[in-house]
Amino acid sequence: VPDFGMWERGSKYNNGSTELHSSSVGLAKAALEAISGFRLFGNQGCSWSVIFVDLDAHNRNRQTLCSLLPRDSRSHNTDSALLPCISYPAFAVDDDALYSQTLDKIVRKLKGKYGFKCFLWDGYRTANEDKNCRHYKPAEMKLFDGIECEFPLFFIYMMIDGVFRGNPAQVKEFQELLEAVIFQSFEGHAVIPKYYYVPADFVEAEQKNHGSQKRFPSNSGRDGMLFLWGQALYNIAKLLVDGLIRPKDIDPIHRYVPRQDQRNVSMRYSNQGPIENDVVIHVALIAESQRLKVFLNTQTPQQVEPIQIWPQKELVKAYCFLAINKKLGLSGRPEGPVGCIGTCKINNIYRILGKPIVCYPIVFDLSDFYLSQDVMLLIDDIKNALQFIKQYWKMPGRPLFLTLIREDNIKGSRFNPILDMLAAFKKGNIGGVKVHVDRLQVEQNKEYHNSFEELELPKHSKVKRQTSTPNASDLEQQPEISTEEWLLKSTFEILQKFNDCDCLASQAQLASILLRKDYDLERIYRRAGMRISLLYCVVFTMSIVRLAASLLTKLVDSLAPSITSILVHGKQVTLGLFGHEEIVISNPLSPGVIKDIIYSMCSPHGEREAVLQQELVIHIGWIISNNPELFSGMLKIRVGWIVQAMKHELKIRAGDMPPKDIYQMSPSAVKQLLLDVLQPQQTGRSWLNRRQIDGSLNRTPLGFYDRVWQILERTRNGIMLGGKHLPQLLMVVSNMLERNPELEFQEAVDLHRLVKDAFAGFQKDHSRLDRSEKENNMEAFYNTPALGKRNTSSYLSKAVMIQLLQGEVKPSKDDPCSVS
Repeated sequence: VPDFGMWERGSKYNNGSTELHSSSVGLAKAALEAISGFRLFGNQGCSWSVIFVDLDAHNRNRQTLCSLLPRDSRSHNTDSALLPCISYPAFAVDDDALYSQTLDKIVRKLKGKYGFKCFLWDGYRTANEDKNCRHYKPAEMKLFDGIECEFPLFFIYMMIDGVFRGNPAQVKEFQELLEAVIFQSFEGHAVIPKYYYVPADFVEAEQKNHGSQKRFPSNSGRDGMLFLWGQALYNIAKLLVDGLIRPKDIDPIHRYVPRQDQRNVSMRYSNQGPIENDVVIHVALIAESQRLKVFLNTQTPQQVEPIQIWPQKELVKAYCFLAINKKLGLSGRPEGPVGCIGTCKINNIYRILGKPIVCYPIVFDLSDFYLSQDVMLLIDDIKNALQFIKQYWKMPGRPLFLTLIREDNIKGSRFNPILDMLAAFKKGNIGGVKVHVDRLQVEQNKEYHNSFEELELPKHSKVKRQTSTPNASDLEQQPEISTEEWLLKSTFEILQKFNDCDCLASQAQLASILLRKDYDLERIYRRAGMRISLLYCVVFTMSIVRLAASLLTKLVDSLAPSITSILVHGKQVTLGLFGHEEIVISNPLSPGVIKDIIYSMCSPHGEREAVLQQELVIHIGWIISNNPELFSGMLKIRVGWIVQAMKHELKIRAGDMPPKDIYQMSPSAVKQLLLDVLQPQQTGRSWLNRRQIDGSLNRTPLGFYDRVWQILERTRNGIMLGGKHLPQLLMVVSNMLERNPELEFQEAVDLHRLVKDAFAGFQKDHSRLDRSEKENNMEAFYNTPALGKRNTSSYLSKAVMIQLLQGEVKPSKDDPCSVS
């Protein structure tokens, strides 16, 4: 949940906006770990007085924290608020490398002689801050550069961290720094100032030469008001350093456990991840029907009685009764899905009102969105779920993964992939995860670890066999009408054709035409709602399925979590069609809001685009969590532009033949195409195609944005950007300015003009070598390699140098070159 952070200012720019802060997420994660399994009434309590923590939500917190770090938020590159998060008291990070990277960044960027800055360009209590304004004006942050207040408090955190981690050098270093900035009260007690600031008279000199001016302490301690946070931590640090208390005295539940001691203590409340173990997942195969049971030699739901098999959504209903307390105003657990760990937890067997219950994972839930019908996606989801369980299983006992085989899973081309997956189960290894296939009764006599005797048993739907699908001839219907032709006809004629037509695919096309004519959706649905719903359920032609799904305004499950996964990796998401208006998403949103955005931005320009973009958001959320390097150089994930890149890739593959229709491809094929497009610098692609794909993806070279900043520092009137351009150009400009410190642009940098000048030089050389006439087609220029003989960089460099030399050259005082 985006919040205002520890300093209650939200965004770094203090403009009233909230952000997702890793310091906030980390403290919440640590609190949940510490309270998990806590018995409110000790040995005198029972099952209803135990705190249960949603393990899947907790693991999402861990993934979110690890994705955000070493940053604190989108606008905070680093922040001292991370110190109590990654160290005492939270110890929220269980990855030593990530801890070291985060701590090093904090010390490197924020440490000063008097303490640590809260964050760079922090205006709190500085001389330049306007005390009468709640929020800052745009660009006001620059006024605080170099004069941020420094807080001795964080020296104390570093001392405590050094004691916990057995680093006496760190303790000594920060103890000496702290002793230089504390002062004595009239009674002779050590007083920790809240902060040190630069007086107004010294601000200009300090900004010219950082660290050159003396800072003065705040009035804390001098005005009779102590900074209690700092005083309390100072007392703890002194007791630790002097050996009067031990680390475990202030960490009674072992939030921090040294690596050498991890095997000797209970890890229940520790921040540490699971010790490497060889977990084997118990897999029980459940067939939907008796026919499948005989064919696959598995069990049916009836054969495992008295154990009942529930889908996870029924367990969600049961969980809604947890934590209800009318006196405290607690309404119970929200209706969120239970993830893989929750459905596998403690052998997956619950006892509710005396009845044993098992749940199959969320990947087997039947959704009304068509992704659940793609068997290749189902198999991928199963493998990913098993990998997730293996990685994050921390409890005793063997996890149980209930696998449901439905009739539809083995029809037609779906049979062989499912058979291969079952064969891998039998071999005991699937995707590198060890599994053991056995009947469910083997687990029946084991202890029921989760007892909810007090819960009211919700009415639930048992696993039922799906109705048979129509004949293949009905499924493969193609539209009998031409969309372009019927767009010209009247609404009355379209409605008449709609009622007379027996082809479901044609009816879907006619419904979409009516929508384009601003016909009332409610009237269409009253006339055709059942037909479109039937079409959506039975037709296997993906283009028509997507059209029907869009007409029914379907929403895919887990859309909001997928967008959150993208955001926590420091990216923004834009929804909308290529070439049309887009909406930027910077903070997590609810599913309803996302649905409104997608359908309002996409449907007016292409009915199928709304559901295709939902597919891509789901795939991107999974890819960025597992392969974030594929999105390096991309600050915004522009979904509409990614669709354009995928369409362009299909054109490249087709050559002279008509390209495939992306809307006709299966969801698993769309996912694979997305992965192919995201692969940087694929061999075999021409330079023109590479640039077209990278341009559509908004992918920039390494260090691109730092170079833009360097150019802006040396360019009085900024950068003009119009027409076509190469991202590489700004890298060339930056290199030229770096090598020639005596030069600067006197006018705005017009990138369009620089590209035109470079292209003119390319044309001149090309026509002279080939003895041909100059052509205005820039395709050959864009298809030229960036490096090598007669490359684009050389032409761009020449254009940059000509423009630089046409301006006034200002010698630099630091320039070692001179003429006497």
